[in-house]
Amino acid sequence: MIDAKKSALFETGFNMYLTPLIRTSFSRMLGQGVEAIPKKPVLFIANHSSWWDGLLFFYLNRTVWRHDIHMMMHEEGLQKHPYFRYLGAFSINRKKPKEILTSLQYAEALLKQGKSVVLFPQGDEFHLETRPLAFQTGAAYLMEHCPEVPVVPLSFYYSFGHQQKPEIWVRQHPVISTDTLKHLSRKEKTAYLQELSIEQLDSLRDTVISENSEGFRPLGKRRR
Repeated sequence: MIDAKKSALFETGFNMYLTPLIRTSFSRMLGQGVEAIPKKPVLFIANHSSWWDGLLFFYLNRTVWRHDIHMMMHEEGLQKHPYFRYLGAFSINRKKPKEILTSLQYAEALLKQGKSVVLFPQGDEFHLETRPLAFQTGAAYLMEHCPEVPVVPLSFYYSFGHQQKPEIWVRQHPVISTDTLKHLSRKEKTAYLQELSIEQLDSLRDTVISENSEGFRPLGKRRR
């Protein structure tokens, strides 16, 4: 596997590129419940429908959470874009079962070192409306091996509204305590997370369709 090589200097420089890119690519970015998480580390999970998803995590971490985050990324993608290593990306190769375990053990070690980890449980990027989300078991593995680490689910929804450019809607959901699921098998944990994420994403979709932005706030500025 390819491990991460985080660089604070590179992160700062990349943020100077990413912030204006997001602001010029989207008409607005709205968030509900997107707030700081004092407890560290955490395991972030989210639906995966766009190459923007990973960049949004980086942006939200710089502007809201400010955790030491690391992100699991396809080996082919990381080989193509090796600079993501300096933002905390590490690889997984799902074609090789032994390497899957190596990557999960690496993520486990990061969590135990106090670093937060971002995981897209679908494993691959799928169309936003694909159902079911078909989660892999990686998140459940980490819940079992790091029971003290809470899970923070997010939903991302991209939509064209009444502007030329698309919108991003982000909803940060309540923390999932691993203690509440410890009696479940890994397969059952995975099914629980999958169904919960489907419900959360469908709820956000309904909100977007109804154009109900009450309770959402712009996510375009860095908090000081």
